Amino acid sequence: MTSHNVSLTIADSNDLPDFKKELQEAFAVAVIEEFGGLPDGPIPSDDDLDKSIHAPGAVALRILCEGRKVGGAVVTIDEKTHHNSLDLFFLKVGEHGQGLGHKAWLAIEARYSQTVQWQTHTPYFEKRNIHFYVNKCGFKIIAFFHAHHLDPNHTGTSDLAGSEGFQFEKVMR
Repeated sequence: MTSHNVSLTIADSNDLPDFKKELQEAFAVAVIEEFGGLPDGPIPSDDDLDKSIHAPGAVALRILCEGRKVGGAVVTIDEKTHHNSLDLFFLKVGEHGQGLGHKAWLAIEARYSQTVQWQTHTPYFEKRNIHFYVNKCGFKIIAFFHAHHLDPNHTGTSDLAGSEGFQFEKVMR
């Protein structure tokens, strides 16, 4: 692994179209590998992405490596409880395997150092994400959502990638 300087910046509103396109491209890789295509369009949909980016407390972050855009994240920050969520996290296609994701996560933790607890989620078939959150970032799996135990927060329209998944939690203090 090469040493890279990873930093975060707030995503500029002019950058949001590229941010969304890159996120959808990154998410598409695993969906296409698992299911062979995206019959219902990009995942997440443009509408779901807009809702996430513009939700109360949401912050869209750009992940930079040596000043170059390599990914992004959307976090929801609760300034009162400090129980925060990592709603979306991605590295651009071609940027995996260099340790950038872990460094980006550590930068998010440092940026929001008052966090008491983080929560996030990922589809069941995303083994790379599960490994990343549990083995690299220290999250614990706290729920498995499926047909008989539905995710009460899942509002997406696609059953393809959203019907089964894990919820993770990381207690910081």
